[in-house]
Amino acid sequence: MSLAILHCRAQYGTDAPPVTIEVFLSGGLPVFTIVGMAETAVRESKDRVRGALLSSGFEFPQQRITVSLGPAEMKKTGGRYDLAIALGILAAKKQFPKTALNDCEVYGELSLNGNLRAVPAILPAVLNADATGRKVIVPKDNEAEAALACTNVIAATSLTEIVAHLAGRETIAVTEKTHLPMMDPASNDLSDVRGQQHAKRALEIAAAGGHNLLLIGPPGTGKSMLARRLPGILPAMSNKESLQTAAIDSVLGMPVAVHGWRQRPFRSPHHTASAAALVGGGPGPRPGEISRAHNGVLFLDELPEFNRSALEVLREPLETGCITISRAGGQAEYPAQFQLIAAMNPCPCGYLGDRFADCRCSADRVAAYRRKISGPLLDRIDLHVEVLRPSTAILRESPGNVETSAVVRQRVEAAWQLQWRRSGLSNARLDGDELNAACQADDACWALLENAAERFNLSARAHQRVLRVSRTIADLGGEHKITPPHVAEALLLRCMDRQN
Repeated sequence: MSLAILHCRAQYGTDAPPVTIEVFLSGGLPVFTIVGMAETAVRESKDRVRGALLSSGFEFPQQRITVSLGPAEMKKTGGRYDLAIALGILAAKKQFPKTALNDCEVYGELSLNGNLRAVPAILPAVLNADATGRKVIVPKDNEAEAALACTNVIAATSLTEIVAHLAGRETIAVTEKTHLPMMDPASNDLSDVRGQQHAKRALEIAAAGGHNLLLIGPPGTGKSMLARRLPGILPAMSNKESLQTAAIDSVLGMPVAVHGWRQRPFRSPHHTASAAALVGGGPGPRPGEISRAHNGVLFLDELPEFNRSALEVLREPLETGCITISRAGGQAEYPAQFQLIAAMNPCPCGYLGDRFADCRCSADRVAAYRRKISGPLLDRIDLHVEVLRPSTAILRESPGNVETSAVVRQRVEAAWQLQWRRSGLSNARLDGDELNAACQADDACWALLENAAERFNLSARAHQRVLRVSRTIADLGGEHKITPPHVAEALLLRCMDRQN
């Protein structure tokens, strides 16, 4: 009888709970059993492991083999346990010292010829492994991704390479943690947009405080151009935030993009996207667009054209910054702390209020069009800004007279630093006592806000969002307290309240 114990991790959303793999060889008729809530792909590893061991020149034990994946009550999925099971059998057969795996975590799917295949969601696993001080053994195709998060990575192409390393016959060089430099900001520059000073000011405020923004205007006025230039004026992500965002792609089995490292993601799903495409779902379940926009921007163009049920699922993550997906196949929680930027026409034909075109929509059609966006969702959008058609004279403006993204980003970064020194989070996330302490509003501010709340029938949530935007406007001006002009500007940037 012989026992070998190895370490691995499961995958639940972006969580990677530890899994202990115990391989026990005992006397009796040859039977290979895997226990511990193993689903089909894990149970099928018996055949992959047997084929890989024999193809690699190792003797497959003619004994009773019991593999226990603990904890027993946690579901295990995928082929990530293949390599650990094979190494456990070989360690139990004393092909190498059992102690060689004490400080390691092992991941990898085996092919029948003994080669190693990459496994998805390796980044969340190695992030947790690095926190415990363990080395990780991974397939060569996972090496670059694992090295983003783990200090000591051992990568190989085959089972025989790993065994030779553990036995001390041939040493695999340890790959140290990769430190990627910050890449240059996105090429879309704010100076490309002529005119639209009011909308640019709103975009700067949204960037400075992490506020959600709705742009409303006729076709061709630059709403999409403005939205696509938001990442270029946002501060770069920290390395920790970059790893959080990259972990989402890792869970999806997509290659982690090292080009543009620390640049904030910009996701722009088509208006035909379903609720599952936006928030996630399917087997697993898998993350959706809002999670792929974590720490970045989610842009919804033609907002009223989205299915209403798809839009309504955004309400919870806009408030909490995460999404919990429950399906018959399991439950997963994914981060979804994104900044929502949306664009819409003022009416079905798009020309309501346009100086250069006539609108042919009836009042009922306009009202029905705007009702596609529910009040609760609109309440969660801090800024509603009209983007009108610029004059032809403005379109001829010289680029040298227009502020670039780099100039605006400096002001945004200064405002971010004020917020983080004051409360440790962005103004858009302030709530309750934290919000009141940050604003320090005087009686004149409260009187103006209360008068606006009565006149425009603002909800309590909208009331708080006006305060948050006022705080951001004050931060951009480097002022300690908010004043009535800050509150007035925040109210002017909510045009939908005045039209309802």
